[in-house]
Amino acid sequence: MKKLFAVLSLSALTLLQLGCSSSSSDDGNPSNNNPDPVNPGTNEVDFWLTNNAGTVRLAKQTTILDFGTAANVLPSIEVNDATTYQSVDGYGYTLTGGSVQVINGLGAARKQELLQDLFSTTTGIGVSYLRISIGASDMSAAPFTYDDMPTGQTDPSLANFSLDNDSALIALLQEILVINPNIKIVATSWSAPVWMKTNTSFKGGSLQPQYYDEYAQYFVKYIQGMQAQGIAITAITPQNEPLNPNNNPSMLMQAVEQANFIKNNLGPAFQAAGITTKIIAYDHNCDVPSYPLTILSDAAANPFVDGSAFHLYAGDISALTAVHNAYPDKNVYFTEQYTGSNGNFGGDLKWHLKNVLIGSMRNWSKNTLEWNLATNGSWGPHTDGGCSDCKGAITITSSDTYVKNVSYFVIAHASKFVPAGSVRIASNVSGNLNNVAFKTPAGKIVLIVENDSSGIEYFNIKYNGEWVKTSLEGGAVATYIW
Repeated sequence: MKKLFAVLSLSALTLLQLGCSSSSSDDGNPSNNNPDPVNPGTNEVDFWLTNNAGTVRLAKQTTILDFGTAANVLPSIEVNDATTYQSVDGYGYTLTGGSVQVINGLGAARKQELLQDLFSTTTGIGVSYLRISIGASDMSAAPFTYDDMPTGQTDPSLANFSLDNDSALIALLQEILVINPNIKIVATSWSAPVWMKTNTSFKGGSLQPQYYDEYAQYFVKYIQGMQAQGIAITAITPQNEPLNPNNNPSMLMQAVEQANFIKNNLGPAFQAAGITTKIIAYDHNCDVPSYPLTILSDAAANPFVDGSAFHLYAGDISALTAVHNAYPDKNVYFTEQYTGSNGNFGGDLKWHLKNVLIGSMRNWSKNTLEWNLATNGSWGPHTDGGCSDCKGAITITSSDTYVKNVSYFVIAHASKFVPAGSVRIASNVSGNLNNVAFKTPAGKIVLIVENDSSGIEYFNIKYNGEWVKTSLEGGAVATYIW
């Protein structure tokens, strides 16, 4: 009997400490920070939720969250806008050739609905950064470059150069720029024209040194050609996954080779042509930080390089901080991570929020990009040998039907609320509550929180000497704005 009384007393004390005497909403969040039913308080913090089960997806909650100073024993995430880090360039996806093909397969009204949802900063999620391929990626229907020649022929003068194979991509980008004219674009090459390569194949091989100048001019022509179509290329990376020769297309480019290409050919070519497009090195996994460090440590290559780009199929996201700390005047970027067709919503939501979105931002990245924007129901189109299980942010199954997948929500929890020009500010990680905070150009504070545990977590959000009590289900993600 004494044991039962002790348990009941402890339960009552716990409820009192948590401030949970008020009713709770179905998602497990306290429905009212001020439980007075007559004077319920004024909401001071907007709260958008995606739960682990996927039954609540980027939904604005009706929870009243107001700041106060009533003491409690909950753990706290303290946000401090006096301490600032990197500015934000944006959030988004890769608009592959396959994405273009399936998006263009939608009826006109549905296509415009989707584009507005993705790119509008007023009615949509405000995607602010896109990655595109220079020529084909492995998520194109077939490999190609902008200067393909018959077998055995070469084109050193680039007389055959043409963007015609990407006319559909160009047209779709022009539509997107009408909706969001400030969107940033990083363009990445998967392969040089095969006549420039050691194996004359789309897959593998390396760039022959005798064609370094021609390949630099290939990039110049590309940027100038896109500019003529009204498309400004913010940045390029010379090679996607330069240590992966097994994709289709792909090209091996060792760190010393990339440093030589940048300092002797690409950088000077851009300079001579008056091109201000940024050159970003590496664009591969976090397990080989020595690659970008090799390029940045080259005194002649360094001035031409804006920073380094990373993926997270291997290694740890903290590699971005290691490279940043070695060269704090150079930027770091996060440019690719895919979700698999056999993944589950809750597991991918947790992992990508913790490691990709929050992880990259807390490690100095200026952007966060998930991989393919859209696929068909068979996870294509893709090249022969390209990724066959890469799930797009959007699956398009007919001219009238599309579905939003987990990576849509991973990015949306930031892109909708953290516009370009926002600055990351200090916030502590408390237990299982991974988080990152920003101050927007309009002066709003945005806090993104992921509960990495399996159970509900109650906590405070502290700011300027006051705090808000809230909670998150296990595996859920929330964006708080005040």
